[in-house]
Amino acid sequence: MLSRIPFGNRSGLRVPRTSFGGMRLPGDIDQAVAVIRHAIDAGMAYIDTSRGYGDSEIKIGKALRDGYRERVMLSTKWAPWITHIEPTDDASADCVLRRIEESMRRLDVPVLDFYQVWNLHNAADYELTRRPGGFLDGVRRARDLGLVRHIGMTSHWDPAELVDRLGEMDWCEVLLVSYNVLNRGYAKVLAKARELGIGTLVMNPVAGGRFAENSPVFKPLIERLGAVSCADLAVRYVLSNPDVDTIITGVNKAADVDDTLASAARPRFTPEGCAEVAAFVDGLSRQKVGFCTACGYCLPCPQEVNIPQVMEAVYNERFLGFHENAVAHHRQIGSVPWIKGKNATACTACGTCVPKCTQKLPIPDEMAFAREHLG
Repeated sequence: MLSRIPFGNRSGLRVPRTSFGGMRLPGDIDQAVAVIRHAIDAGMAYIDTSRGYGDSEIKIGKALRDGYRERVMLSTKWAPWITHIEPTDDASADCVLRRIEESMRRLDVPVLDFYQVWNLHNAADYELTRRPGGFLDGVRRARDLGLVRHIGMTSHWDPAELVDRLGEMDWCEVLLVSYNVLNRGYAKVLAKARELGIGTLVMNPVAGGRFAENSPVFKPLIERLGAVSCADLAVRYVLSNPDVDTIITGVNKAADVDDTLASAARPRFTPEGCAEVAAFVDGLSRQKVGFCTACGYCLPCPQEVNIPQVMEAVYNERFLGFHENAVAHHRQIGSVPWIKGKNATACTACGTCVPKCTQKLPIPDEMAFAREHLG
């Protein structure tokens, strides 16, 4: 069984350093149940899911039968500014309570350990959350009814703004933000949360799956720090931050659990080692290499090419060495709901974008590179 540490001061709970994310479960329900139970048997005692993760709640609910529910802290989340289950959904207390009860039916549980405000990412959503009769009042009502034990939130809000607001959020017991080798901007948010007694969870510890693939670019750094792989480097870097209580690992197969636990069991990096990682990554930043900063001034494209997203894939390939991730990202453009537009195959090299680029990049040449190397 994994050892546990305090989950902040507000919750009064203890949590393992590694936890289970239910966003990327296998499609087959029996395989999903097996993977979930494997993670619980290995000691992952916090489960994160969402009403917006397809049938994740249903699969987790089936896995939690036969005594498994009593072994975990179960958390789910929803917000109307992310997804509508019904056209009339809003941020009212009544609607939130309906969504909580629906999630409980899908999870087949009588109580949720945590219910989180999902992706609080700007001041407007914050006001919807805290207004009288709004989102928080609905979660509080569920807590008063014994349906929810603890309240938390996830956020992609600008880190500086979120730090300023955290002091007002006396209702927030745990906070989930993105933090990894490539995205260290939320370090100050994690530090502030720790200061306030808020439990901290980290999503995307392997940078949205990029570090699941080994990269020749990162090989020298991995060897100097005695890491085993890119994924090992990424997990140990995040867990070396004393302001991180636990990481949420998106699990699709048993090896995802085993590899994460193996990395978590290895020594933490020293402050000097963490500084070396940060300096290495900073040397690869878009500003340093003079590449696309995703400002969007090149848009709109007459052919509807999502130029910044194509350039993101090119950056992952050329500068970070994550070929498989770059190919997958390029293919997703226009084929998944969250990445609009078309990929580089639609580019006609008309050159409309070139004079608008703040970095003065030869965008048609980069589109040709994407077509040739990323399919």
